[in-house]
Amino acid sequence: MKMIAPALPLNEEFRIEALKSLDILDTESENEFDEITALAAYLCNTESALISLVDNDREWFKSSYGFFTNEIPRKQSFCAHAILEPDTPLIVKDARLDQRFCNNPLTKEGKVIFYASFPLIDKSGFALGTLCVLDRKPRELSNKQLEALKSLANQVIILFELNKKNKDLKKVEDKLRKRNESLKEFARVISHDLKMPLANVITTSDLLKLKLANDLDPETSKYFEYIKQSSFSMSDYINDVLDHYESDSLVQNKPESFRLNYLLKEIAELLSIKPDCTISFPDSNPTLNCNKLALKQIFINLIGNSIKYNDKEQIIIDIEHSEDAMFYYFKISDNGMGIPDDKIDSIFDLFTIANGTDRSGNKGNGIGLSTVKKLVENLGGRIKVKSRVGIQTIFDFSIKKQNNY
Repeated sequence: MKMIAPALPLNEEFRIEALKSLDILDTESENEFDEITALAAYLCNTESALISLVDNDREWFKSSYGFFTNEIPRKQSFCAHAILEPDTPLIVKDARLDQRFCNNPLTKEGKVIFYASFPLIDKSGFALGTLCVLDRKPRELSNKQLEALKSLANQVIILFELNKKNKDLKKVEDKLRKRNESLKEFARVISHDLKMPLANVITTSDLLKLKLANDLDPETSKYFEYIKQSSFSMSDYINDVLDHYESDSLVQNKPESFRLNYLLKEIAELLSIKPDCTISFPDSNPTLNCNKLALKQIFINLIGNSIKYNDKEQIIIDIEHSEDAMFYYFKISDNGMGIPDDKIDSIFDLFTIANGTDRSGNKGNGIGLSTVKKLVENLGGRIKVKSRVGIQTIFDFSIKKQNNY
């Protein structure tokens, strides 16, 4: 008498398609699945347990506890019989007495005498395989053992779905990462290509203005000034774009030890602080050990904004510092224009502009604060803002101490 090979389900083509979509066949073993088969064997008091998936011409085991191989031919598969009736468990107390399996090589060799399984049914109703327990001698399972096996089979399906979602998310992340890298390269190339023409525009407008000085009327002089200011604004915009896309590489710099107030004085000189601006530094002048260049870029943006977006005759900026075992904390307060309530929640979003124009009548580009947030978070910290329109704006941010990165 020949072995009875399992028939094909009526929905076999779609079932195989659903199985392939999981992208799980021939993947490495995973603890989450191995723990389920070990638990199934323990609860059912059997020698072996498998998470099986019935492929076109084979049965492949995602997890194999106490069994001798990772796959077998489909024609020898007990599970291929089980998926034909996906609504009920398949229980074979003694395969030697079952005409479907008595001549199966696994039964004749004594490797599978007892078999019990619950089909693994996906959300579309396709039976992809089974969670099964095996033994080399006849057995029976109690109702509680069957209930436990069914519950574990449900957990396997949940794990399959989570795996699929995680893989889909990873694919999306990879696409976004590649697209972001392309955007960064595009921004870098375009920005560098634009800087020289802009410099030429500024230089040429100055030369023309000088050459035509005796023939220029006030209105024409304003046009030349407008060309120059617009070129400077575009140059600032290009620099901000470069800073934003290069901030990822900035946080890779090695930490160094430095005095905070010395760094702040260096920034004040860089920003060409005028007499109408007063900046108060921390009294303690603490020594920090962190990414100096990244912190410098954060302060340049925040202090620069406190100066630009200030409508008072005397600009007042106060900088505070504190720390604990894990973080450095910084606070920058100013007496500037403030941020409208409807802009507070989006102020760190790229290209979001809180105020119409700055102190000089120029419009911002909404890149600086986005870059600041990106740098702060890449340094393991957080940033928040509080503001009262026309009175005050306070930025609080933290960065992790280097030994905790």
